[in-house]
Amino acid sequence: MYFCATMETKRQQKISKLIQKELSEIFQREIKTQGNIMITVTKVNVTSDLSYARVYLSVFGPDREAKTAVVKEVNAMTKNIRRMLGDRIHLQIRVIPELQFFEDDSLDYIENIDNLLKS
Repeated sequence: MYFCATMETKRQQKISKLIQKELSEIFQREIKTQGNIMITVTKVNVTSDLSYARVYLSVFGPDREAKTAVVKEVNAMTKNIRRMLGDRIHLQIRVIPELQFFEDDSLDYIENIDNLLKS
């Protein structure tokens, strides 16, 4: 599996945005999480052959352990999420990519830098 974010084609960019939009709606409407946890799809990277998609999730929740648990739970539901995605976008794309979910920690990183600059 090779992910190259620097040289994405227009097609890859369009598919990434489509997947991001549809997954956001799936997480908002169809996936139920425990407690006060909100899941946001921040970024999607698609391979050049459109067979794999790396999905970065930003999880807003009470603590770090809950965020990690949510990402593990989402990875366990990958088949169901891929099926729901396929039901939505099967007319726009021939093959629905395999999904891999990762936690997007860029907000934590930005917050850490902000705190360091305030000190």
